[in-house]
Amino acid sequence: MTDTHDLLIKEEKNQAVILTLNRPAVMNCLNFDLLYALRDEIEALQFSDTIRSVIITGAGEKAFCAGADLKERATLTQDQVKQFIVTIRNLLTAIQNLKIPVISAVNGIALGGGTEIALASDIRIASDTAVMGLTETRLAIIPGGGGTQRLPRIIGVAKAKELIFTGRRVDAKEALDIGLVNAVTPPENLMNTCLDMAAMIAETGPIAVEMAKYAIDKGIETDLATGLAIESNAYRVTIPTEDRIEGLTAFREKRKPVYKGK
Repeated sequence: MTDTHDLLIKEEKNQAVILTLNRPAVMNCLNFDLLYALRDEIEALQFSDTIRSVIITGAGEKAFCAGADLKERATLTQDQVKQFIVTIRNLLTAIQNLKIPVISAVNGIALGGGTEIALASDIRIASDTAVMGLTETRLAIIPGGGGTQRLPRIIGVAKAKELIFTGRRVDAKEALDIGLVNAVTPPENLMNTCLDMAAMIAETGPIAVEMAKYAIDKGIETDLATGLAIESNAYRVTIPTEDRIEGLTAFREKRKPVYKGK
């Protein structure tokens, strides 16, 4: 199933939705219209019972997303710039809070808001041609889509400060070394690697994955004792489900479980 809009291409495979940022002529940079298109798709996915993961990528071989559209930015008033930042911040929070895993397939250049989309995702898989960085200080601003908060949580405070203070770009190898991405693949293997992961996610219990994501994301923000309490409550949600009984039954009968998200 393929549904093509000018700015965002939507496709379904392996119980995953692939969302492709489709402005390759300008390195898939973010203008208001693209942000709104992405926001609408993410909002719709909150209520889907059949989709098990989301893959976000960029059109073409050159760029994942080069950040904000600076040509559009130059025409905006200060109030419109504030509106843009609030829009991207809210969008990336919605991506992080989706009940299903989000995978960024970083297929090339990912700068500023492009890296911030990847940071808001659960898993980042990069092409070996990828270049990532929060380069905003070089434009005399700071990351405004959550970059100052998510980057240190993912790679640690000291390295995050170095990258943000200098605006330095990192290649795929360094991104992997510092834990910014989960894996690096040749460009021709990138989407299949992400789809293979989506297929593995689709074999698991939907409620279990939702609760695991919730427990990790909420628990990491607090102390261990509170985190363990969050985990305990999240585990409790899974106990009365039909899926849990199906998992045990399938194990006993030596067959693959058929989970329904119930």
